[in-house]
Amino acid sequence: MSAAPTKLPRAIWALGFTSLLMDVSSEAIHALLPLYLTGVLGLSTATLGLIEGAAEGLTQATKIFSGAFSDWLGRRKLPAMIGYGLAALTKPAFALAVTPAPIVAAHIVDRIGKGVRGAPRDALIADLTPEGQRGAAYGLRQALDTIGGVIGPLAAVWIMLASGDNYRLVFGLACLPALAAVLILFLFVPADSASNRVAAFPLSAAAARRLPAAFWTVVALGAGMAMARIAEAFLVLRATGLGLDVAYAPSVLIGMSVVYGMAAYPAGALADTAAPRALVAFAFVSLALAEATLAAANGLLVVFVGIAIWGAHMALSQGLLAKLVADRAPPDLRGTAFGLFNLANALGILVGNAVFGAIWSSAGAATAYGCAAVFAALVAGLTLASPEKIFREPAA
Repeated sequence: MSAAPTKLPRAIWALGFTSLLMDVSSEAIHALLPLYLTGVLGLSTATLGLIEGAAEGLTQATKIFSGAFSDWLGRRKLPAMIGYGLAALTKPAFALAVTPAPIVAAHIVDRIGKGVRGAPRDALIADLTPEGQRGAAYGLRQALDTIGGVIGPLAAVWIMLASGDNYRLVFGLACLPALAAVLILFLFVPADSASNRVAAFPLSAAAARRLPAAFWTVVALGAGMAMARIAEAFLVLRATGLGLDVAYAPSVLIGMSVVYGMAAYPAGALADTAAPRALVAFAFVSLALAEATLAAANGLLVVFVGIAIWGAHMALSQGLLAKLVADRAPPDLRGTAFGLFNLANALGILVGNAVFGAIWSSAGAATAYGCAAVFAALVAGLTLASPEKIFREPAA
């Protein structure tokens, strides 16, 4: 039996609530920021697209360097604090600025902060948690993070309705949970020692050779899953294309996040006891089922069934893959390992979404989702056909 969540180290709960509160803050702002920049401050949608692309690119690029830096430094909490601190420091700019430039700068710095904290935080969870509880630990953090992602937009909607669409009030109040997140991390997550630091900066061929074949297998599977799992914005387009009023478009992501948040901890705990090859294959099967449902949908009820299955897939896959990365990387290279894993995922997302968007434009949504479902099912079959031992190879 896996341990109950109350048996997890207190620091894991602290990291989970840090993620929850920062997501409340960030998602309350991000839910309104496109409308504020374009509708209030007059930015064009083309410029907004460039800004979002640059911000996301910087997030992914920063992750690999911050992970390697935490290995070289031998400390995880410090770069995680820097990342969360950068995000918190940007929040007042959204409320105080009256022109686009400082808001855009704050948005980009906020995304850099997200990149800085990601890999060190994930490596820190592995450092703080016994191996037999890591799936549960990652699942708990992701559950709390997802809950924050639901609370933030709902709070933003409520404040906007209560205040007569006062954007700056929402942005100002969003500073409070961001500050609380940094304080929780500072006060309740213990400082780590430099006992596991690597001698040389680990973005090198020598460090890559120390990462075992099982780790690279997980990287390949993660990239394949990222390629098959299309951006959630397309879920919104699928629902609105089948009749959902645009006013209710946020319900798509809220519905997916509710399922994800509810299932993330039990799915993570399952990853501590079940055979990894079977679980990875099942995660691909759940994705294929979600995409097949969306391909076959001819009304909103079926669309939301597909969205619910999508949320279950996220719960099944995210804690599992994080645990596999942590278990298969040497302790002093975990930050680098998470950075490489995130980079491979980013490349998979880029390729998958480009292909999916092209198919959608030329052949329609149903064909695009059908192709994605076939790809996910094929990778599930390849996973089941692969030798079990490559999933169990110990870290070097």
